Amino acid sequence: MQPSVFNTCVPFPDRGEAFLMNTLTDAQIVVSSDVVGLLDRLAGSPDDPEDVFSAEEQHTLTELAAHGFVVQDRESERRALEGFFRDIREDTSQLGVTVLTTLQCNFACSYCFQGDHGVSTSAEKMSLQTADHVATWIESRLEEVQPESFSLTFFGGEPLLNLPAMYYLADRLWETTQAQGVAMAIHIITNGLLLTPEVVDRLTPLGLSGVKITLDGDRETHDHMRPLRGGQGTFDRIIENIRRVAGRCRIAIGGNFDEASVDSYPALLDFLKEQEFADSLVQVSFKPIVRETPQPIQSGVLSLTPVGSDGKPLNGTCMSSAGAGGSSPCDTCHFVDEKMSFLREETKKRGFPTLDGVHMGPCEIHKRHAYTIGPNGSLYACPGFTGELSDSIGHVDGRRQPRLDQAAVKFEGLAAWRQCGDCAFIPVCAGGCSVASHTELQDMNTPSCHKGSFEPALVALAHETVRSL
Repeated sequence: MQPSVFNTCVPFPDRGEAFLMNTLTDAQIVVSSDVVGLLDRLAGSPDDPEDVFSAEEQHTLTELAAHGFVVQDRESERRALEGFFRDIREDTSQLGVTVLTTLQCNFACSYCFQGDHGVSTSAEKMSLQTADHVATWIESRLEEVQPESFSLTFFGGEPLLNLPAMYYLADRLWETTQAQGVAMAIHIITNGLLLTPEVVDRLTPLGLSGVKITLDGDRETHDHMRPLRGGQGTFDRIIENIRRVAGRCRIAIGGNFDEASVDSYPALLDFLKEQEFADSLVQVSFKPIVRETPQPIQSGVLSLTPVGSDGKPLNGTCMSSAGAGGSSPCDTCHFVDEKMSFLREETKKRGFPTLDGVHMGPCEIHKRHAYTIGPNGSLYACPGFTGELSDSIGHVDGRRQPRLDQAAVKFEGLAAWRQCGDCAFIPVCAGGCSVASHTELQDMNTPSCHKGSFEPALVALAHETVRSL
């Protein structure tokens, strides 16, 4: 017997206690310091603890083993970890599909890397014919997987620029899931400018569960970062739209920061706290900006250049705020540890629900039955790769091409976490964001480590847990 490598500990010496969490089993307990000392002794004990520990101590170790804090040996725990990721990958309880209805956008964000920074006839937009093919493909997956639930996320670009495709898919797939007895939930990730009560009311009977809206700082900062193509500000119009739909659906707020804008976020949080819809916000969370061109590293902000295999910037999905409600594909991409921890604590101070910073994964790229579909019907393993055809793993029309098969095999074997040694955060990190590794390191199987963010998040979780006792 020995302590699990996935044990984490936050001591509270003034209380004579410690918070223990096992990231593989997600067991969380507050114990006396004696128990921590017992685990330390076990780490250096012989294989047979009966010769070393008293009957009472052996009973405590048995209780700890029931929650995963004590394991038989490293080999069995490694097998358990492999099984953990296998179960996540093969899970059939939910089919998740993110559909990019368009790569077009009505904003001209200064950090956008979609190429034209606005609406363009050259940007892809899903036709109703393609939407029909997409629906047929999803129906085949529903029939094959037979999940308990189906999650449909509309993303972009700005998905609300293509309402016909959204409504067609929502209507048809609602009928399909109802006929099959599958629970369906719709999420929308939007800049919020075109969000209206009419859109919400149209989709609510079809399972609309959450809308995520992007606000990049306070009014002045947001209007500078996310203007219309003519330069007009968008903050006030978005806030009014939130006010109009509040109470009709679950609303989450996301945002993107850089070294120049991060200090404006406390003011945004104060503003949101004063609004009548504050209590209806189900999540507030922020992440660093992905830039199109190299920027100097300043104030600890990671400089990013999302590029494809040809070395050119990816002209793909808008990375403004993936995830809606309780779902967060790519929300963990490229975050900067210190600033993320700061904003998370500032968000919690205002009483807003936010990600705890510990339970951040594994994300959808590790799930066989989670897909992203581009406007032309191409399939991707996650939204972060959309637009880079070399990373497409298939097409809804079933076409077979060597490059698609090669990409599918590449993603099938994805397991950066195997290079992370005995890091205690592997089960909640899975080796970090594959998009980050791809763009920064050109190797998806090289870990993108953010242990520096998990550690303070664990401390914060421990303090919250102890305060609640």
